Amino acid sequence: MQLTAQQERLLKEARSYVAEEIAPYAGAWDEQQAVPDTAVAGFAARGHLGALVPQEYGGAGLDAVSFGLLNEAVGYGCSSMRSLLTVHSMVVHAVARWGSERQRATWLPRLASGESVGAFGLSEREAGSDASQLRTTAEQLPEGNYTLSGRKMWTTFGQRADVFLVFARLDGRITAFLVERRAPGLEVVPVSGMLGTRASRLAELRFDDCRVPADAVVGRPGFGLTAVALSALDVGRYSVAWGCVGLLAACADASVSYAQQRLQFGKPLGEHQLIRRMIADMVTDTTAARLLCLRAGRLKDLGDPETVNATWMAKYFASVKAFRAAADTVQIFGAVGCSEGHPAQRMLRDAKVMEIIEGSTEVQQDYLAQAALRERAG
Repeated sequence: MQLTAQQERLLKEARSYVAEEIAPYAGAWDEQQAVPDTAVAGFAARGHLGALVPQEYGGAGLDAVSFGLLNEAVGYGCSSMRSLLTVHSMVVHAVARWGSERQRATWLPRLASGESVGAFGLSEREAGSDASQLRTTAEQLPEGNYTLSGRKMWTTFGQRADVFLVFARLDGRITAFLVERRAPGLEVVPVSGMLGTRASRLAELRFDDCRVPADAVVGRPGFGLTAVALSALDVGRYSVAWGCVGLLAACADASVSYAQQRLQFGKPLGEHQLIRRMIADMVTDTTAARLLCLRAGRLKDLGDPETVNATWMAKYFASVKAFRAAADTVQIFGAVGCSEGHPAQRMLRDAKVMEIIEGSTEVQQDYLAQAALRERAG
């Protein structure tokens, strides 16, 4: 699938930026378990946080394919930084599509410039993949304001975010709220020691009668899961899928380079047939994953509802193949690839996370199979 000249230029510029400002520091950020604020500010200064913000609000207003290419470039260098792009863009999408005029006018310029960073507050320990079972509650007060009570876990970039898109039960109906970090009754607790994307500054959000204004509701009461969350999750799933393409490409490049240099049994690793099989799978899977992502993006840009299924398929394939490629990369590097601080080890840990976030592999398999069965049933 051909890219436009503008898309080619965006990809080239993004790759150059990642090579200079992100990839060289990914290992240190992983070790420190934090992308520093200076890096977030630099990312914002490039306009990347405004990727999906409409131009009238100061953003880039990228088409879906261009947004995907940006995720691929960032995912090649650092999955944790790509996760910032993912969750921030999910909030942007929700506000742009479902927010009130006041919410769009207030938040979209801030989200575009990076003055405010957004994070997504859906996951709960008890609910897991079944978001319909979330337990965080909202209560409307007589004057019209709301209070929120409950816990949100594993909120990506929650330690850094200025505003959270939070989902809670209001009179039993799941509703979306924009909650500012300074809201009284909100405590942000850092989460560390995760397997992968360690630098993505995860946090637990604790709401104890957290007060938010009446106009904090995004969409309508009860509209949270079926509209706001599902459409935002589609953006997140698409972003992760493209990030996995970048991760696949990084695994292939690292493996090829090492296989050309490393001598074993009197010849380079690349001359051993089983190593060649691993590399062949990596480069083929990278190309196939990219094509699936391009298809999903093209369908998004056409407004074709089939993009939802295409995005599920792209994320499923790309994440599974990224983990396989990362495991083979560690295998090719051997003991050194298992060492703390080695890029192969980090890529393996990050790749495993990709099979869990934005829909686990098993959830995606079930969804895709059901979709196929419905289609065949006529």
